[in-house]
Amino acid sequence: MFADGLRGNAPRPSAQPHVRRATLKPPDALLLGSVAFLLALGLVMVFSASSATAYSAYHDTAYFLKRQVAFLLVGLVLAYAAYRVDYRKLPAVAPAVVILTVVLLVLTLIPHIGFASGGARRWIGLRALSFQPSEFGKLTLVLFLAAKLASLGERVQSLSKGVWPVLFITLLLSIPVFLEPDMGTASLYVFTAFALLFTAGARIEHLIMCGLAMLPAIAIAVGSSAYKRARVFAFLHPWKDPQNTGFHIVQSLLALGSGGVFGLGLGASRQKYFYLPEAHTDFIFAVLGEELGLLGCLTVIALFVLFAIRAVTLALKAPDRFGMLLAMGCTFLIVIQAFINVGVVTSSWPVTGVPLPFISFGGSSLIVSLIAVALIANVGRHRTV
Repeated sequence: MFADGLRGNAPRPSAQPHVRRATLKPPDALLLGSVAFLLALGLVMVFSASSATAYSAYHDTAYFLKRQVAFLLVGLVLAYAAYRVDYRKLPAVAPAVVILTVVLLVLTLIPHIGFASGGARRWIGLRALSFQPSEFGKLTLVLFLAAKLASLGERVQSLSKGVWPVLFITLLLSIPVFLEPDMGTASLYVFTAFALLFTAGARIEHLIMCGLAMLPAIAIAVGSSAYKRARVFAFLHPWKDPQNTGFHIVQSLLALGSGGVFGLGLGASRQKYFYLPEAHTDFIFAVLGEELGLLGCLTVIALFVLFAIRAVTLALKAPDRFGMLLAMGCTFLIVIQAFINVGVVTSSWPVTGVPLPFISFGGSSLIVSLIAVALIANVGRHRTV
């Protein structure tokens, strides 16, 4: 009877079944490790490649290094925020982000609002504190396309309902960038869109058809501009005019050739002493090759390959279609940009103002690259296996 009383007074088990909360996975060590090595190497190379320019202009050999460290700290804070946010809520804000980005890109083209440097109008803000809307447009494009393609599902195989709407938004973002002029970033937008369409399941014949349809417009746009036309001709025949249109490529090839297999040694570059233009930004890979040689170049390429493998692996393990496309899009942004930059430096691609992710000097590029990595890691922490 006493036992019966105890059982009678004991709390009854809940009728509702116990629901286990999904366990978030830890960050992928190889993904973050490859990025950490690239960032560390980038800081070293920014200091080495920019020291002569920094001393000449600011009487401080570490001027650009200090700014890069500041950009890195800001980027890490924003990347951590992007890592912590629930990525599944991002599709709701994608249309508003597209509108904001288009407005900023158009404002960049307006004199006294956007300002020019090196022959291109790409920046908004004060010269000491400015940013490139085209860099943040990369994330906007990936976010919107991932959300759009995830909602389309099988309709992505339709040319009118799937491929054309995606390419329309891509062109809406890339045309103002092309007019800056920034052919490199504009082409990166288009390459990323085609890669995401292919990943989402678009029919290959539709992609080929759209690519061929865009070629005449691209040819007319490039041919009608003396600036763009000169860059293409310089790519085809850099040694024909080595002191003018081919100067960038010739000096880059001289730097790479001087490095040989093992390099001249860290800090020993000669081309950075006002021979190689943009030595600490677009052509930093040439200085790296001159100082660290072929082995240094292959190490950087191997790190990007490792990053790509781990990022794609995480994307394929995403719990939903949007997460997979978001992670793949961020991967395409970084990897395609890296290989365009290496292609330019090695004269395998026309000269474009595309920095090398994590390594080149530049605040907007570094911050955007870090946020992209954080979004990949964010999707990865929700992976199912």
